[in-house]
Amino acid sequence: MQGTNHTILLLRPQEIGDVIDMGQAINLVEQGYAEASEFPIINAPRRRVHSRKNVRISNFPGGIDGLGIIGSMTRGERVVHDHEANDQNYPYREHPVYLMWDSETAELKCIMLGEITEKRVGFSSLMALRTAATSGVGFRHLARKDSKTCGVFGSSGQALHKILALQNERKIETYKIYSRNRDNRESFCKRMRELVDAEFEPVDNPQSVIAGADVVICATSSNVPVFDGAWLEPGQHVVTVVGSNSALVKGGWLKSGRRENDDETVRRADIIVTNWRESIESERQAGLWDPIEQGVIGWDKIVELGDIAAGAHPGRISDEQITYHANNNGTAAADLAIAYWVYEECRNLGRGMPIGLPRPGA
Repeated sequence: MQGTNHTILLLRPQEIGDVIDMGQAINLVEQGYAEASEFPIINAPRRRVHSRKNVRISNFPGGIDGLGIIGSMTRGERVVHDHEANDQNYPYREHPVYLMWDSETAELKCIMLGEITEKRVGFSSLMALRTAATSGVGFRHLARKDSKTCGVFGSSGQALHKILALQNERKIETYKIYSRNRDNRESFCKRMRELVDAEFEPVDNPQSVIAGADVVICATSSNVPVFDGAWLEPGQHVVTVVGSNSALVKGGWLKSGRRENDDETVRRADIIVTNWRESIESERQAGLWDPIEQGVIGWDKIVELGDIAAGAHPGRISDEQITYHANNNGTAAADLAIAYWVYEECRNLGRGMPIGLPRPGA
């Protein structure tokens, strides 16, 4: 192409699914959040827009200076109206699109299409690797060092990846798995025994998940709290992943904001950690926004994950504390940290389609 003096790399779904493992993803997400804490204007909250025909577009802008990258991840999905259901329903979800620019020169480096997956397991559910790696940063700093038992709500891809993240950070010996469908939890345990060197026990009631657990993972599609915070025990670390946004209520998709936690959980927690405080307010995320508005907790109880990753906050300071990580939404601090590493690996492997571009004005 005449005048071409700049090349970008186009990476497609089949080229990015077998490159990265959970341990590397956790390290990258930790770096992304730590740098976002130290230089906040390089990252921003998730923004969402909705069409009248039930399509939602989510955009995650930001960057990681230490990796020399800035850009965004964008994805689209259909959200159906179902006022009575306790679970969210997405009949169609499109491939995410990553756009990555050099943070010094502003040159576009890569367009990446598709879900980045953990190389041992492949695709399981939307954003499972990034979400679990973010939980993994929380496990690294907040779960007790001697944690041996974990209770899990959920039996799909999000739960699978969070178990991989926890096992990377703590040598858990026993996982107790609960979902409302017995066949699902039993088949999930069978699959996990092949992936993780630990005992997997299906349990038939929610309270059994909490009893005696050192770590409690919520990885569901629920719109409503999945356990009673009164069941929590001293020293436990809890993570949830549902992060609502007010547009679902304003647009008529839901009667009230989604949440996996109840008010008692946040009241009893000694430390509440969130990925991005601003999103709680901008999206009216019910799990934290509602108890703040009702005076159950104050903003001073909430710490950002990046502050802990950067060492600005100590995180857990005693084995008796109940710590709660509201993994409330993804940010580019996580998405682009992982995506840029995958881009570099794929480039080294000779993958992708180079596209020559003339520089502006050429």
